[in-house]
Amino acid sequence: MMDATTTMNGGDPTRLRGDPMSGERYWSREFADREWQCMWKKVWHIAGRENEVPETGDYLVHDFLHESVIVARQPDGSLRAFFNSCRHRGHRLTSQSSSIEAFTCPYHGWVFGIDGELRNVPDADNFPQGDPCGKLSLRETRCATWGGFVWYAMSDEAPSFEDFMGPVLHQYDSFPLESLVRVFQIKIDLNTNWKFAPENFSESYHTRTAHPQVPAFCDQDYWNARLEMFPEGHGRTIQPFRPSLRDSPEGSEPHVFDDVLRHWEIDPAHYRSFEEKVVEGWRDLAEAKRRLGPGRGSKHYARLSDSELTESIHSTIFPNVALTFGPDEVFLQRTEPHPHDPEKCTFDLWAMVFPVEGQTMTATAMVGTERLPIREAEPIRRSFDGGRGVHEMHGGVVIQDLMLAEGQQRGIRSQAYEDAYLAGQETRVRFFNEVLNDYLEGRR
Repeated sequence: MMDATTTMNGGDPTRLRGDPMSGERYWSREFADREWQCMWKKVWHIAGRENEVPETGDYLVHDFLHESVIVARQPDGSLRAFFNSCRHRGHRLTSQSSSIEAFTCPYHGWVFGIDGELRNVPDADNFPQGDPCGKLSLRETRCATWGGFVWYAMSDEAPSFEDFMGPVLHQYDSFPLESLVRVFQIKIDLNTNWKFAPENFSESYHTRTAHPQVPAFCDQDYWNARLEMFPEGHGRTIQPFRPSLRDSPEGSEPHVFDDVLRHWEIDPAHYRSFEEKVVEGWRDLAEAKRRLGPGRGSKHYARLSDSELTESIHSTIFPNVALTFGPDEVFLQRTEPHPHDPEKCTFDLWAMVFPVEGQTMTATAMVGTERLPIREAEPIRRSFDGGRGVHEMHGGVVIQDLMLAEGQQRGIRSQAYEDAYLAGQETRVRFFNEVLNDYLEGRR
């Protein structure tokens, strides 16, 4: 567990300076340029998953704004990251992840090894400076791995990966994250600023309005949630996987939670009231999952705490990554800014599951009702188009968030908008913006 002195109450606005969340930060080209110069080059980015680059010569390509980075598997098994720019005249060497013995520039045929070293150039004797082979190599930058994810930083001004991640580095050691299988991955073009998602995922105040189905299976009432924020800019919301008691059904009306209990061989009729069933039944679930889970193929259940077995743990990693942890699956959600228009971004959703012995198909509430094969999914690219462009996600929770994004962007451009009027449970929304301000103003 993290030292209490580094954990701040994410529901306590007295921990904030009170920086205003002015509208231009969501649409100004000048503000977006400052984000690039002062923040994006000083944080760590996810290039992909380690299981995408298992063999020597396998590589990932991650494009971000006008930059592009290659992360390649080396003969010694390590990963190295290079800027995707030929040292001759800057042409990009490759456009998509693949496997290769050497990178050949499509413009003039310069050849770089998987280690970034320049191996061959046409007419090597025609350079007044001398043969560039042995002198030049691709510009390298730092990379790291955590949780089966491949990360990189674009500048020496970024902190070490360990310092950047802070407490997140060891908060999820019980989960076998390297074993996750990404059963769904989509990149969606959205007409909104990239900050919509980090702010949205920093609060649950919107849940009852935007996600009316959620309180039946996840108690997101703020008085039952643990809200945390950390000096590095990261945060967590931890909520019980049980119904909200605000919605107690009349009499003996069946509830979806009954099916959850029965699945784990707990009789819902054992409890004298709905409240007892929710509170005591939820506690009983931890014991039942630990006792029955490994025998049902979920071997990793033996490693998880009661909280990890029965709570939704939603972690935001500054500035633009959200990871939601459950005992059976992990979701990644990420926005990245458009290269030219601050009122556009891309939104990534990865649904990842822990393999279960004997199980070949899975369902995930984040995607919809369709069952998916448990294997690495091919990437999908879609335009949101008012929800019409992402039919795969209809019926899921995420599309409900995305349906709000463009209306939020349009409304925040109004001359009537001056600053957000936040509830206490939205403290992390302003905290996110204050950490961003710290980067822009040179305090980080």
